[in-house]
Amino acid sequence: MKAAILEALHQPLSTRDTDKPLPQKGEVIVQLKAASLNHRDVWIQKGLYPNIKTPIILGSDGAGVVTEVGEGVGEYWLDKEVIINPSHGWGDNPAFYGNEYTILGLPENGTFAEYIRVDARYLLHKPPHLSFAEAATLPLAGLTAWRALMTRGNFQPGCRVLVTGAGGGVALFAIQFAVAAGAEVWVTSGSDHKIRKAINLGVKGGVNYKEPTWYRDLLVKAHAPKSGYFNIIIDGAGGSGFARLIDVAAPGARICLYGGTTGNITDVVPAKVFFKQLNIHGTTMGTEAEFEAMIRFVEEKKLTPVLDQIFDLEDAEAALRHMDSGEQFGKIVLKITD
Repeated sequence: MKAAILEALHQPLSTRDTDKPLPQKGEVIVQLKAASLNHRDVWIQKGLYPNIKTPIILGSDGAGVVTEVGEGVGEYWLDKEVIINPSHGWGDNPAFYGNEYTILGLPENGTFAEYIRVDARYLLHKPPHLSFAEAATLPLAGLTAWRALMTRGNFQPGCRVLVTGAGGGVALFAIQFAVAAGAEVWVTSGSDHKIRKAINLGVKGGVNYKEPTWYRDLLVKAHAPKSGYFNIIIDGAGGSGFARLIDVAAPGARICLYGGTTGNITDVVPAKVFFKQLNIHGTTMGTEAEFEAMIRFVEEKKLTPVLDQIFDLEDAEAALRHMDSGEQFGKIVLKITD
């Protein structure tokens, strides 16, 4: 089979032939139709992830068709169109993953390949209204957004939601989930063009975080305090701007942090946190139950993920460089097989 393989750190992906996997007990083989990229893939390539081994087939997200089943797996799964949950071995505690937890694509080979071996417990039926390319975008970013908004953010009807960095995969899924759930949603972005695109998804409005007064501008646009500040804030940036999220948070708000693209958090005034009774939650990925709930919600609401660009498997390295540029709005997809 063909696969896009990271042979060594700091090297381009090479697309070449490699051995097709064989199913073991409890496993299936999925012929992948599409895979999607995450920043995790770029970070692994750059050596910015723990316990990296090479060579490795990257990719946490994939959708395709089951072609083989191993011992103990019912033939029911044969020829089924599926989406793969990349969050493996979470454990029994829904609050935090256990010692056996892994994410598909490291240390196990991932989805940038024509075939993948995976435990059957991590399969769900592909939502029928989605193409393989659309379905392949959901797993990692969709699960991360769902847990941040619904579980850690304790979403309730009537919440006002702020999502930072509109344009990235997790941010866009958080936007789509919150809008579909009936929330009033606002965004920040470093691009006015991306803010306009977010408004087309049902967002109320947004501000450009490159403006020094963005947080005050946001409060004016959102008619705070008359209409209230933000009950849930979903952030993947951290950095010095995090302190301003505390300023725009409503009393008792939940701030859910899933990334740190702008570095360490600085300049937080503790009194603003404790006098507002704020809840600051770290969050990432999610449980099997959360993955199933997310997929059910997508199917029920007939949500369609936002696609930025589709590359062929042979162009996986170009796709990674496009992601690394930060110019995308939506998910970057690899077309694997027809």
